[in-house]
Amino acid sequence: MSIRTTRNAKSIVAKSTELALAVPQVVAHRVARMANAGPTLSARDLKEFNGMVAEKHVAFAQAWQAMATHTMLASQAMVFSFARSFWSPTRAKNTPAKVAAQVRGLALGVLGKGLAPVHRKATANARRLGRSKRR
Repeated sequence: MSIRTTRNAKSIVAKSTELALAVPQVVAHRVARMANAGPTLSARDLKEFNGMVAEKHVAFAQAWQAMATHTMLASQAMVFSFARSFWSPTRAKNTPAKVAAQVRGLALGVLGKGLAPVHRKATANARRLGRSKRR
């Protein structure tokens, strides 16, 4: 496994861990807020509850777009890699192990691109809601 692939894998693990810690905090804060709000919502509660739906749509749309773009670029990189190996004088450049490592690295890249917007929004919410006072 190359250094870049190892670094990408560690980054995905770190982001997943941070996400796993941030999400329960955000959910707990928002559920407590819903319980305390009662039948009449304040302007602050209404803004928060509307925002929590909209932010998910935006984050997941950004994730899908980033993954689709990265998948297209990764596919092009694979095609160029195979084409280069066919036109090279020695076709031993693309061994099965190298191809597997390249595919693994590209898959980690796609996963990382998809995780980034969701991670960014969830951790930002955890920081923001951690600073706010519950009523």
